[in-house]
Amino acid sequence: MMLRYAIAVVSVIATVNAGHACTAVDIMAADNTVIAGRTMEWAFDMKWTLVSQPKGTELALTAPADLGLPTHTVATKYAVVGVSAGVIPGVTLLEGQNSEGVGMSGNFLPGFTAYQTVTKDDKDYVSVLTFGSWALGSHATVAELRAALPGIKVWWDASLPSGPTPPYIHFVFTDRSGDSMIVEYVGGEPRIYDNQASVLTNSPTYDWHLLNLRNYLNLSSMGVSSRQFDEANVTALGQGGGAMGLPGDYTPPSRFVRAAFMRHWITPPKDGDEAIQAIGHILNTVDIPYGVAQSKDNDQVVSDYTQWVAIKDLTRNRLLIADYAHRTSFVEIDLDTIFAQSKPTSILVNDLPYPTATDGTSALKE
Repeated sequence: MMLRYAIAVVSVIATVNAGHACTAVDIMAADNTVIAGRTMEWAFDMKWTLVSQPKGTELALTAPADLGLPTHTVATKYAVVGVSAGVIPGVTLLEGQNSEGVGMSGNFLPGFTAYQTVTKDDKDYVSVLTFGSWALGSHATVAELRAALPGIKVWWDASLPSGPTPPYIHFVFTDRSGDSMIVEYVGGEPRIYDNQASVLTNSPTYDWHLLNLRNYLNLSSMGVSSRQFDEANVTALGQGGGAMGLPGDYTPPSRFVRAAFMRHWITPPKDGDEAIQAIGHILNTVDIPYGVAQSKDNDQVVSDYTQWVAIKDLTRNRLLIADYAHRTSFVEIDLDTIFAQSKPTSILVNDLPYPTATDGTSALKE
């Protein structure tokens, strides 16, 4: 069955330096449903492709070619659906979830990422281009992946194709138990953090973002309604004063603070559907329209913009996704149907069957 035929179309009103502005957020509802969402901002056409990798997909785990080490071929234990950068040959997942309810989002981390060095004595290794498929295809929980990471070297060098920018990536993994961790490679060593803020953006590293939150301890969902200044009783102009000072720009530190504020103060959702709405609303606060986040690449002006948004229901094996042209109209994919397939499938994210606008005229006609 082709991927497109397993897609149920739903319309969800927006409730929900070049190319470096991704934001990921996760939340657990009161009924223990776990939802993880992310935006993908980029300035270049990466040919983003939704792909499925059935259980038993063979992955080639390679080392740098100059070492002459053997390629290990492993078969995945779990089916995976994710988003790959189509400009890179093969499958390079920067977003995905597996049949066991583990989700992953890869966000750009330039200026800080230095992957591990593989030596002739190493036995286990994987390039960062295959890392997403290996992590999701081989592990049923975040705890299992956390235990496996020290035993494998993750590497990259300029001999690997990577599109217009080097793949300097850090990752957030979340599973349906709510366990979530950040994985970074800094100074040639892995750094693993519990995802305490339930948020990930881009550079700097995760520990820096947590430290930076100390600058915003004054923020609150509760505003001051009035204050007496001598004989003058000054009243608030409107709601939202507790968020005065919340940064509104699109830099990674500001998006981290903004998303963490929203994630912390939003009314806790009761169930999975409410959690999807909550994640959608939070992601809307970091959505970047084309043209408002520009930079220069030599003499060329480029603009980051939200190329697509994905919301993963890790408990019920569902995926909602929307591209830039259909930002408020998601398609929903029943992943259990896709996970049961025996052959890989793919479709460009921009070619998904997004719903068209509904004509509401008849509702008001006499």
